[in-house]
Amino acid sequence: MTEPQAVHGTTIGALIASGASALTAAGVAFGHGTTNAHDEASWLVLWRLGLPLDSDLDDATLASQAVDAAQQALVAALFDERIRTRKPAAYLTQEAWLQGVPFYIDERSIVPRSFIAELLADGSVDEWLSDETRDVLDLCTGNGSLACLAAMAYPDVLVTGADLSPDALAVARINVARHDLQERVQLVESDGMAATPGPWDLILCNPPYVNAESMAKLPAEYQAEPVLALAGGEDGMDFITQLLRDAPSRMRENAVLILEIGNERPYFEAAFPGLLVFWLETSSGDEQVLLITRQALVRYALANP
Repeated sequence: MTEPQAVHGTTIGALIASGASALTAAGVAFGHGTTNAHDEASWLVLWRLGLPLDSDLDDATLASQAVDAAQQALVAALFDERIRTRKPAAYLTQEAWLQGVPFYIDERSIVPRSFIAELLADGSVDEWLSDETRDVLDLCTGNGSLACLAAMAYPDVLVTGADLSPDALAVARINVARHDLQERVQLVESDGMAATPGPWDLILCNPPYVNAESMAKLPAEYQAEPVLALAGGEDGMDFITQLLRDAPSRMRENAVLILEIGNERPYFEAAFPGLLVFWLETSSGDEQVLLITRQALVRYALANP
């Protein structure tokens, strides 16, 4: 690897510009909270300087704020670590944000970035729920962010976050406590739905769904995450196939399953032909998150014994 471009600048604005240039020159991959070099550089500079991440960088006063030599060195070292290790920035700052809510994160869990968070925040799920909705399962909870967001969105429900990884659950416990949700969010270790009998009114699931060919091509930033949270088998559908078998018997009559599948729609439709699903609109379009009713799962199971 060539020597990383040095990050320098005597103001916040100059540091951000230099950092963005260095990230671009190094060819790092984004997608763990940011989508471009400028946004990630802004995140790293503001975090390292102890400034609010929602600071208005269009404010000329802030952009021109002086940075002393010691602060410059700290920022430069952080960019150097980001470029040399190829770790996602969220692992370096140990914080990730979903819908404006901060969550602790480290290498024990996948960096949270689920589009399901948008659906919880904007009320897109509400029309599918009844007044009797009480029990919510966040399967493959990872660091617990979706479980926490569901509890925040629906103050009257109880949420269970389930994951196969004890390490991920340890991170989730930090976030449940951080947001003071211990009385409404419980965490369980479970291989799929084995330890989650329900019955559930709503199941959220952002499972391992990356197909084998895509896994082999993942940028280093994604390879830094737990493989268990990403790899979905040859076509990406291993976990999902078992989930769709297990879910109906653990769902109440009018329950729904919200499932994120990333870029695997062609594999999903090939694996489950004839299954009635509703594709939900997110900032990424309408091909990454889908909703399935219990009735549709039951009909599909009867037609495909």
